[in-house]
Amino acid sequence: MKRKIQTLLKQIVCIIMSLIVIVPFYMVIINSFKTKSEAARMSLSLPKQWVFRNYLEVIEKGRLFQGFANSFLYAFVSTTIGVICCAMGAFVICRNRTKLNNFLYYFILCGLFFPVNYVTLVKVLNRTGLANTRLGIIVVFTSSMIPFCIFTIRNFVTSLPVELDEAAIIDGAGPVTLFYKIIVPMLKPTLVTCFILQFMGIWSDFLTPLYLSNNSSMFPMTMAVYQFFGKNKSYWNYIFADIVLTCLPVVIVYLLGQKYIIGGMTSGAVKE
Repeated sequence: MKRKIQTLLKQIVCIIMSLIVIVPFYMVIINSFKTKSEAARMSLSLPKQWVFRNYLEVIEKGRLFQGFANSFLYAFVSTTIGVICCAMGAFVICRNRTKLNNFLYYFILCGLFFPVNYVTLVKVLNRTGLANTRLGIIVVFTSSMIPFCIFTIRNFVTSLPVELDEAAIIDGAGPVTLFYKIIVPMLKPTLVTCFILQFMGIWSDFLTPLYLSNNSSMFPMTMAVYQFFGKNKSYWNYIFADIVLTCLPVVIVYLLGQKYIIGGMTSGAVKE
């Protein structure tokens, strides 16, 4: 009887926590199909009249195509470069355990605990000529993901036996062949996990583009939503539709790669 009560309480807690997450999403999606007056009430009821035109209006007025292109550029390029470079760095740090590499590893990990100082960052970008440029934003996004990716990938590399490297070298494989033909295929779950998590983080980032760009042509989707909200405060149906369109690519990326996330995060946690 006691076990049944505990199970029931656990299920109730899980249901409540699920509702806390699901209800806001449901409200946003449902209200994005309502008229202006009906969406302003922000009720959870279904629309009396389904207005699909809201999404077309948002795409036309909110300049979402440009925002989507910028967000995809920042997220895809930064994540691709960052994951590849971090994989190579983590492999070298793990296999060549010198005092310098150990120091570099723990120095890089400090990036997980210290917040970003945007004032200093802007001054550095001004000195290097990268301020208010797409390249500067990509460089900042790429560097910001290094600590997490190095930490995650290195933990997996430590679980790979060194004998694999030795066998490949005996067969005549060079450093590049060893890494890309032997190590990378085994790193696939971890690399995909890092790619998905960092892609979603960069896509949803609001502060970095806000501080580093003042040209509307460089604004990503998050900034496009912010601008659109400022111009259409009373049109909640448009705002909800804008939010749905902004979140949709992240949801799709997550659904496509969700099977890798749990395996990638736990890879290397237990050594055989």
